[in-house]
Parts: sequence; C-alpha cells; structure tokens
Amino acid sequence: MKRNLFTLPAVAFVTLLVLIRPAAYGQENQAAPVAAAPTATPTAPPTVPPIATPTATPTPPPSSALNGIAIVVNDEVITKLELKDRTAMITQRLKGQGVALPSPAELQKQIVERMIVEKAQLQMAHEEGMRVDDVMLDRAMLRMAEQNKMTLQVFRNTVEREGTSYATFREGVRDDILMQRIREKEVDAKVQVSESEIDNYLAAQKADKQKNIEVELSHILIRIPENATPELLAKLRARAEYALQQVKSGGDFSKLAATFSDSAEGLKGGSLGWREQDRYPQIFIDAIAPLSEGQSTGLIKSPNGFHILKLTGRRTVEQAAGGIPQTHVRHILIKVTPTVTKEQAVHKLVEFKQRLENNGAKFEDLAQQFSNDSSASKGGDLGWLYVGDVPEFDPVIANLKDGEISDPLESASGMHIIQVLGRKNDEVSKERQRLLARQVIHARKLDEASQDWIRQLRDRAYVEIRTDDK
Repeated sequence: MKRNLFTLPAVAFVTLLVLIRPAAYGQENQAAPVAAAPTATPTAPPTVPPIATPTATPTPPPSSALNGIAIVVNDEVITKLELKDRTAMITQRLKGQGVALPSPAELQKQIVERMIVEKAQLQMAHEEGMRVDDVMLDRAMLRMAEQNKMTLQVFRNTVEREGTSYATFREGVRDDILMQRIREKEVDAKVQVSESEIDNYLAAQKADKQKNIEVELSHILIRIPENATPELLAKLRARAEYALQQVKSGGDFSKLAATFSDSAEGLKGGSLGWREQDRYPQIFIDAIAPLSEGQSTGLIKSPNGFHILKLTGRRTVEQAAGGIPQTHVRHILIKVTPTVTKEQAVHKLVEFKQRLENNGAKFEDLAQQFSNDSSASKGGDLGWLYVGDVPEFDPVIANLKDGEISDPLESASGMHIIQVLGRKNDEVSKERQRLLARQVIHARKLDEASQDWIRQLRDRAYVEIRTDDK
C-alpha cells in the first residue's frame, strides 16, 4: 500500500501528557497547553491515587483470534485486540468518573476516531526521527511514581491492579511523550503573538485589572473536516443541532459529550476543567458571558466545527492589594544524569544543607562550585521570582522563613535546595505585564491552532475501517 505523505502546515497541540491524577479533578491539562486537556479519573482504592492508562494498547500475540485488522491508518494497522482493550479501558474510566455510557456503537465510533488521530500523530513523529529512549522513559516513570508519593514498585503494582500490564502502560507513556513532541514542533513553536496583539489585549484588560475570572466548562465539538462539501456541512450541522436539542432537553452533558464530541475531552465527559476565562477563544468568552452556572450555550460555529459549551462554574480571584508578591531566591541545582542518580543528588544536597546550617560553608561558594546551571556564577541567585515562575518552588517558598534553607526538592531540571533571601510586594512591571499578556494570547491561539492541526492530520490520512478480517 502506498502511503500518503504528511505535508501539513504548522498548527498543533491538543493535550499534554497527564497520566496520573488525583481523585478530585480540579484543573485542566495540561500540555498542555497547554494547555493542557483533562484526563478522566478511574475508580481506585481510597488510599491510592487512580492511574489512567495511557494511549498505547498491548501488541497481541500472532496466534490471537482477535488479531485481525480493525483499522488501517496510512501504512500501519490497529488490530481488533487493540480496539477491544482500548474500549474496555475507556469504559472503565467513564464508569469511574460517573459518566453515563453512550451506546456501544457510539462509544466505539468515538474510540476509533481517537485511535486514528493518535496513530497519525505517532507516524508523523517517527517520520521526523523522534524517539524516546529507555533512559528518558525510565525517568518519566519514576517522576510519575514520585508525584503520586509512591516507590516505583508500588506504582507498578497499582498500575497492574487497575488491569493494565506495566509494560503496556510504559509503552503508552512513550507514545504520549512522542505525541507531545510532535505537537510542540508542529504548533507550539509556530504560534506567533504580535506586539499589536499584546497592546490590544492590555488595553482591553485595563478596566478589569484588579480581578481575574476563572471558569469551568464542559465542551462538545462536532468537527468540520477540511474542504467539507455543502452536503457534508449540512449533515454535520444537523448532528450538532440534534446534540444541542438533547442538551436543552436536560440530557446528561457528559454522556452526550462521550456520544457526540470529536474533541480530545469527549471520551472524558467533555470537561475542560478550571481555566482563566481569557485563555479561551473570544468566541467562547462571548458565548458564556450571559450564562449562569449549569446553563449551556446555543450552537457556536468556528472554522474547526460546531461547539456546545456548558458553564459548570465561575469564580473571581481578586488581585492582592499593594501589588504582586515576589520572593528573592537563590538555589543550588544538581542535575540527575546517567552518571548521577537522584539518590546521589539528594545525598549531596543534604550534605550541603548541613554544612550551611553549621556555618561550615557559604551558600554562594557551594553554588559557584557545584550548581549545574547558569546562576552558579552569581552564587545561585535567581533574583526576584513571581509565583509561577518556577512552579515546583512555590509551595516550598511559601513555607520558608527568610534565610531558611529548604530540604532537597525536585523540578524538571533536577534536584535543588533553595534559600529565601527576602520578600516584597511590587507592582507588575510593564515588561512582566507584556510577558503575561503574550502567554495568555499564545494559549488562546494555541487552542484554535491545535484543533486545526488535528483536523488536517485526520483528513489527510488514508483510513480504512474494516468490519471483518480482510
């Protein structure tokens, strides 16, 4: 079979890898991205955080009776066993989330579409030469275990108790990392924000500068394919209007999202989680403006498709009087490498902390000699940080007194100890305002570009859905 080559414009990113979730869902994905897209939470023992199975499904043995071909995507296949396993996993996830299940036919249709898009993304990543080696994958698994306050062995046991082999879960994580990378390459780095857009955003925000509105939305998307004919457009509109009629008649929104929605969140009940309102496309902001909690919009048409939104929550976060809090911080970073384990890094930092507390060394001297980042030359001084500049530092900084040194903590860069040198409340500088505005606009444009890229990727793939073993 001749493969259709991907020659897509740059526009992507849908969901960031969020595999391990607390029992009470309260925030969006993350890629991403990104935003990020929320991941549903399966049922789990009360003392152990539930673990949602990642994208990959196990490779069936050649002798399996279910090893027939279910779907052809370009020059690769998805087997019937892979489809069966994914269906079982998503069914368990929806039940654990308390979402009423759609009909088996509708559920499988949604799952098939999801697997097609995932396969197409992985193929593009492989064509670009992207790989996730075992060392990187091992670190990702270890971070997941630590984020859930488990040892790796306990984490592995929990995965398998949820009905998924650890090897399958591990390969799914590898796939998710690859998909995130290709999305970042095809969209994130190519979404541009102009200075005039920042100027317009800041001007529009002046009247509301003392407050920040956050909303919790659920979403149904009926995607419009690229170059859709008038006949197909009419058919999709009719499907969207039927879904809207079900919503307005009091239907369970999460069930309807799982039944109708073509978005990444559809098979998770459609929840987008809590997000700052201005990070949504303007068309969404305008549509939900008159709504009260629990109400839903009419049909919203965008270039990507027809949307239905339900407002499930709205809250206002007041800006603190007297300016924005900042903290003066310095740190020592020990990176985890193939030759330096996490345990070795922690041991070294504990030794540094003891020496500092016993006045056996100066912080700046240890930072200059041992810290593995560019701040070493400045004695580890990171300057004045806002909340969110280094998210992993925020909860630690909040509990440190001035001059106090933290225990070792982990970030994406490695292991750290940090010291608070001072605190102040300060008005946000113009440079900071423009940076924050750029981030908000980028996130808003990224959502739209993501959907566009996914739509094009799906439309340009050769897909054959088989009903029997051909």
